[in-house]
This record gives sequence, structure tokens and C-alpha cells, in this order.
Amino acid sequence: MRAARFYGAGDVRIDDVEPAAVGPTDVRIDVTACGICGTDVHEYEHAEYTPAEPHPRSGASRPITIGHEFSGTVSEVGDDVTSVAVDDPVAVHPNIPCGACRYCEDGAYNRCADVLAVGLQTGAGGFAEEAVVPAQQVHRLPADVPVWQGALVEPLAVGLHAVRRSELRTGDTAAVFGCGPIGLTVVRALREAGAKRVFASEPNRARREVALELGADAVVDPTSEDAVARITTATDGGVDASFEFAGVAPAVNAAIESTRRGGGVTVGSMTSGTTSVDLQQVVTGERTLRGTYCYGFPPRSTRTEFDAVVESLGDGDVAADTFVTRRIGLDDLVAEGIEELGSPDTDHVKILVEP
Repeated sequence: MRAARFYGAGDVRIDDVEPAAVGPTDVRIDVTACGICGTDVHEYEHAEYTPAEPHPRSGASRPITIGHEFSGTVSEVGDDVTSVAVDDPVAVHPNIPCGACRYCEDGAYNRCADVLAVGLQTGAGGFAEEAVVPAQQVHRLPADVPVWQGALVEPLAVGLHAVRRSELRTGDTAAVFGCGPIGLTVVRALREAGAKRVFASEPNRARREVALELGADAVVDPTSEDAVARITTATDGGVDASFEFAGVAPAVNAAIESTRRGGGVTVGSMTSGTTSVDLQQVVTGERTLRGTYCYGFPPRSTRTEFDAVVESLGDGDVAADTFVTRRIGLDDLVAEGIEELGSPDTDHVKILVEP
């Protein structure tokens, strides 16, 4: 099969590789679509997450088939698999917890420090014609949902989890700083959660427009306008909840300053190095600063954000076409996908690769 493999920073190649074998608890998926995530762009530029040497849990090392936001159709199941069947449309949950640490024992699988990510620390990612993953990682899609939409479940679950972490209440006001693909899923989740007014701060014009389409009441270009002044003036001192997904210190501090005293700031951006935060604003205003990471992981005994998003797709509550601004083939992954999204002037939000 053909697969996009990551060799190192700036080096992704489309290779012909032997398909992996299906173990007794695995499934093989014919990939329909795989979204390019900000993590993929970051990895392409910095090579921080894929192992250069064999990973102690998975044994995988570069070159690694990348891609973790994907969906497709089950084409083969292992002997012990009963949860899905051949021809089932599925979305893949990419994170595999260790199952043995204190966090896994408590059921907080997304806090596992030894988690494996499909498409980063395993050998089977979604930028390929096929992928073999543990059956516990797949979620069956409703029959009337186009299979490609399953590639949006992972980023939409991130946004939903962030809003749940924030303890937002119906009727609250909110602001989102950074409207890349994940920030935009937060905008959508805020509207679904009953936020009264939603502000979005984003320097990219195209993404500001998408934020409005997804439910933001007002957008701000922080390069030409004081976002803090705009938001605090419009809300009598600040929003009830703010969210930071820009990954730069000015956005983190603007989110804090745009939040009312006693409000909450939820930070979900992934950055390299350290970020300076004005703790005086946190302390004197008794604001709560919290992190948010991914979403609920399997193995699961309770309903996760993945399940909720899948149900929303089935109910027709997700404007999937609004998120997806380009579809490309595997050969165009780097030039028309990763490098395009890495450009600050891009007009794209979510680019899907359809192998």
C-alpha cells in the first residue's frame, strides 16, 4: 500500500509499504479521509513527537506513517473482535493509554503520561491507504453519515472537552483566542453549550469568517485592534469564560485580561518552550487558570466526547463542510497540505487527505 512516512523534520515521503498484519484484537481500515492536524504541522517542522529510536511500548521508530484524525471502512477484523464488523464505517480514536498508571486506574486516561498516539508513536497512521489499529480505538459511525465526516470527530471532540473543562454555564459569555481548527471547534461547542455571546480573536481573515459561520457573535483582528479592550467593553468587565488556542504568550495574557474577575481561563494550545503569564491578573482577580488536553480515552466504560460528537454527526448538528476547506490526495500531502497550513497567510481551516 501507499503511505506517507515521516523521516525527520521537513522530510515526509510517500512510500510503498507492506500492509500490517491484523492481530486477534485488531481491525484493518480502508482509509477514506484523514485530517491534517496542527500537531502534524508542528511535527513536520520540529520532529518532537515521533520516536527516532524504537518506542518502548510500540517498538515503532522513524520512518513512521503519520496521521491521526481519520475515518474509513473496516475491511478485516481479528478473531477476538466483536465490537465492529467488516464494512462498518468508523472513526478512529488515536490515543492508546498504558492502562497501568495511577491516572488509568482512576479512569482519567487522557492524563496518562505513557500514552501512545496512532500516527505518531505507532506504525499505522491515517495518511495511508490502509491502517491497522486496536478494535477498542474505533467508533462506529451512523449509517447515514458520510464516512469522510468521521475524520472530523477527533478535533471536534477536543473542542467539546475544552468547553466541558471550563464549567461554562448556559447564558454565560465567552471568548476564544486563536481560531485555527481546534479554536473553531471550541466556537462551535460554545454555541451548542448555550453561551449567550461568543467573541473570537484571530489574525487570519478567512478563519474569522469561519468563526462567524460557526456561531461567533463578534470577531476581532488582534493585529489591528485591542482585543482586550473590545471584549471587556462589550461585556462590562470581561467574559465569564475564555479559551486560548493560539499558542503564543500575548494570546494567553489577553485571554486572562478579557475574563471577568472570578471567571475561568482554559488553555489548550500546544507550544514549544515556556510561556510568560501575568500571574498578577490571575491572583488579584481570582481567575481560574486551567489546562485542557484532548478528550476522554478508551478503554471506556462511560460515554466519551467521541461518542457525543459521533451522535451529533448522526443528528446533523455539525456543519462539516464549513470546517473542510480543501481535499487533496496523498501525493499532495506536503506541498498542498502541511506546508499550506503552516503558512500564516493560509486561507484554509481543515484540509482532508483522501488516500
